[in-house]
Formats: sequence, C-alpha cells, structure tokens
Amino acid sequence: MKAPATRTPALTPKKRCAIYTRKSTDEGLDQEYNSLEAQRDSALAFIDSQRHEGWIALDDGYDDGGFSGGNANRPSLKRLLVDVEEGRIDVVVVYKIDRLSRSLSDFAKIVDLFDANGVTFVSVTQQFNTTTSMGRLTLNILLSFAQFEREVTGERIRDKIAASKARGMWMGGTPPLGYDIIDRKLIVNASEAALVRDIFARYAETGSAAQLVRELQIEGHTTKAWTAQNGRRHEGKVIDQQLLFTLLRNRLYLGEMTHKGQSFAGQHEAIVSAELWAAVHAIIVGRRQGPRTMYKKEPALLTGLLYAADGQRMLPTYTQKKNGKRYRYYVPYLEKRHAAGASYDPTRPNMGPLPAMEIETAVLKQVHQALQKPEMIIAVWQAGMALREQQGMDEPTVLVAMRQMSTVWESLFPIEQSRIMRLLIERVQLHEDGLNIIWRDDSWQRFSSELKGHQFVVEQHAPAELEEVE
Repeated sequence: MKAPATRTPALTPKKRCAIYTRKSTDEGLDQEYNSLEAQRDSALAFIDSQRHEGWIALDDGYDDGGFSGGNANRPSLKRLLVDVEEGRIDVVVVYKIDRLSRSLSDFAKIVDLFDANGVTFVSVTQQFNTTTSMGRLTLNILLSFAQFEREVTGERIRDKIAASKARGMWMGGTPPLGYDIIDRKLIVNASEAALVRDIFARYAETGSAAQLVRELQIEGHTTKAWTAQNGRRHEGKVIDQQLLFTLLRNRLYLGEMTHKGQSFAGQHEAIVSAELWAAVHAIIVGRRQGPRTMYKKEPALLTGLLYAADGQRMLPTYTQKKNGKRYRYYVPYLEKRHAAGASYDPTRPNMGPLPAMEIETAVLKQVHQALQKPEMIIAVWQAGMALREQQGMDEPTVLVAMRQMSTVWESLFPIEQSRIMRLLIERVQLHEDGLNIIWRDDSWQRFSSELKGHQFVVEQHAPAELEEVE
C-alpha cells in the first residue's frame, strides 16, 4: 500500500507595506514620543494583524513633519509616490485618510496612481481598505466628491475668465501677430503691427486672398514666432488662406476682447482703424454671399466622385470672365490647396485644371450606355417588381424610360442629377488613357426606385414607342 502523498502548503505572497505619517506643524515633534511615532505604531499594529495575508512592514519610513495636507508638495510623499511607480510598494498604510491629503482633488490623483500600479491603500482608524468591497465603495464616494470639487473649481475659473475678458484683460493663449506679452498684457510690437496693417490694406485693395497669400509667402512672412514660459520655442507658420482669414477676423486688432460671441473694449492698443476693418469685412461678407451661394444651387456633377490618376480627390473650381461667363474645371486637391497658399511637393507632377464639361459628358455617356444594356434593364426590372404593383410600372415603361435616359436626365434639376450619380457610381478614376467608372454594388436597386419618382417624364415623351413595344 502506497504512502499518502504529502501536499506542499501554498506560500502566501508577501506584500510590502509602506507607512506614511504626517503632522501639520512642528509643534511636539521634539518630544520623546511624538505624533508621527504614534501614527506609525498604530499602522505597524494593523500590518501585524494582517501577517497571515503576507503583509510585512518596510523599514523605510515616509514621515512629513510640519507639512500641510492641503497640497502634495511634501518631500516624503513625493518619495513615496516615486517608489510606488517603481514597483517597490504593494500596500500604503496611513493612520487616517487626511494624513495622506486634505485636498480631494489631490487625493483622487494619488489614488489613481496607486490603482495604476496595483497598490492597495489602507486607513487604519477608518476601516478603509481598497482590498474590500466596502473600502472600494468608500473610495468611489470620496472620488465623487473630488469630481464635484473639480467641476465647481472649473466653473469658478470660467466665471473668472468671462469677468476678466469683460474688463478687456488678456487671459492667455497663443500671442497674436502684432503683439508681445509683457506682464500678462498685450503690448504692440511695432514691426509686426506694421505687417498686420499692411495685410489688411492689401486685402482691402485687391480682395483676393489667394493673391495675397502668394505674395506673403514670396516675401517670407509667417505667423507669430514666440517663446513659452517653459522656454519652448514656437516658430511661425506659413500663412495660408485659413490663417489669413483668422487674422482678418480677429477683433483684437480693433482694440477689443471677445468672449463667446460678445466684444468688449480691451485694455490693449488697437492696430487697425475702424475704417480699414470695415472695408475688409465688407469684402469678406460679399465673398460669403457670392460664389458659395451659386455653388449650392448648381453643385458640380462629380463632386466627391472624381479622382486623379495618383489617387487625389478632384475638386470643382471655376473662373469668371469680365463678361460674366463662367468656366468650370476640376483640379487635384493638393494643387488647389497650393493655390490657396498651402505647401506643395514640387516633385509631384502638376496635373493642372481639367475642363469639367468634357469629363462630365464622358461619364454621362458611359452611364447612359450602361443603363441601356439588356442585362441592366433586366436587373432594374427585377429590383422594381414592387413598383409595378404599386405604381403600375410595367416592363415596357421601364424599357422606354431607360432608353430615353438622356431626355429624362435633361429634365432634372442639377441637385437631382448629382444625387442620382451618387446612387449609381462609387468612384470615377482618371488615368492616362481616359477614365473608369466603378459602380456601386447596389446601384441598380437604388436607381429602380428613382424611376418611380420620374415616371411622368416617360409618359410625356413615349406614347408612340409604347404602342410599338406592345
């Protein structure tokens, strides 16, 4: 008979316990048995009671005598946190929670650090232990109060910023071109202010942002270069159209301070006169109300669908002659950005603008041909079976509608034409020999529903052909 196998008892993993003590004043620390020692003895007794769990006290003490708990600027606390991050501690034991911190926001940050490093936090006298469910509940309650305190503090800061800006005070941020920050105030930088006035004057004279951006780049002008309080140097950026209009709309140059859409008289000196500002913004308002409105009414047919051979999206643009006639083009995205003042890779081949009418005509020709193929007619007919019952769309009607696609197409508004193109086409890819159309997988199902909406056009133009089909 075999002897029973002996079972080796499992070893309890050791948990290294650090004891942190604190006293707000130096009073009584020179006594033979002071408050810090009393806190430590209490913590040692608690650790000894948890010896069965593998708890052992570290010999190194973390004692802050004469330091307030209102902030975390304490030498022993800092050393404790460093040891936590370096993995030298498993449990932090204190006599009471307020020994660690009296600031709820600081307490929340410290506990977050403990949690991130797998460290348990224990308060001896308050039965607070994050290894128990009750301890975690108490922690969540305390963190909720900490969050409330942070939110209240944030509201106070926002209210202070609003009140300060209403008084015209500079409240920090990136210094604007034309000003330096001295003693937390905006002070005019003479050379930069001259450049700002020149930019406003030149835009008021020409009204062309693209031309002004090109001239500023040739002249080597950039946005503000400045040094932060921490010594970090921020170099100026190349001025493109976006940065140009940001500058032109900045009411700081009028001597005003803005906050949430409201303007207040600033405590700094204005750089631009009210007359020059009004002249510039009359052009900006006219620009906003001009060509953009026309484009909304007449969207380019292939916007968002056309791609250059190198994969760039082609964007619509136009030129307008003095006689009022407009010529539409598509240009690659990067080339249009370059025209607006953005940087451009000179090694990339310049494709230039392509006439919109020629490309759109070529695409429409392929669309019309595809829709008249027998297999496409069958696909639309099968997808539109429900329409036959609901709207009386029989097979001859569908056939005539698709054969007369050109006639139907001309009767649609531009926005409808653009919408139908997106129902049919995924992408129009340009290449050296022409273009390819990539159809949507469900394009014919989508198009069949469009026939329902335009049945009246078919009925107006095709009664004779319907008789022949029958």
